[in-house]
Amino acid sequence: MIAAAGFFADYGRDMLQSACEHLVLTVIAMVVACAIAIPLGIVLARCRSRIIANVAMGLVSIIQPIPSLALVALTVVLFYLINELLGARVLATLGTAPALVALVAYALLPILRNTYTGIRQVDPTVMEVATGMGMTPRQMLFSVQLPLALPIIMAGVRISTVWTIGVATLVSLVGAGGLGDLIFRGLSNYHVHLILAGAAPAAALALAFDWLLARLEKWLTPSGL
Repeated sequence: MIAAAGFFADYGRDMLQSACEHLVLTVIAMVVACAIAIPLGIVLARCRSRIIANVAMGLVSIIQPIPSLALVALTVVLFYLINELLGARVLATLGTAPALVALVAYALLPILRNTYTGIRQVDPTVMEVATGMGMTPRQMLFSVQLPLALPIIMAGVRISTVWTIGVATLVSLVGAGGLGDLIFRGLSNYHVHLILAGAAPAAALALAFDWLLARLEKWLTPSGL
């Protein structure tokens, strides 16, 4: 207990500040990723052309095999090239902006793929019944397809959130802050306490978000399902 009290006395303020920065980065990235991926997944699932859907999914899938650290670095390079092309420093090559772009890009695929799969896997018989009841396509989407696909969509959101929390520890390398600051400071000085001060809250955030999203999924899922 004494050792724990001393640890929090030494690092508590830094942990709280870095955890808040980490939380803000994660929440913004996930909100933007969901706002892009879920509507796009719905559109692709309802699109009659499989070619368009496959091309769109393939383009998003290209991002996923890229190592997270390399993706962060490539985002910085992309911002630099855009500035060079425009002949002015329009985009900040370091800081929050490139970090968020990298985090959003990395979070897209699981949400998009699960939304697409969840909508496509709705039983055609259920859709025929909904059509026979006189439902419009909009009513079928919000009253039938989305409720049935919700568990699969939320699974993608949970996976993306945990990934984003992990990748967000790397964006401190481009000056975005977060718990990665403590981890990399500890690694550079072989300071175990600093590493723990950054790694433990990151792990706790991942577990907490996964639990909260599981509760949200249960709350949103209709009782009949």
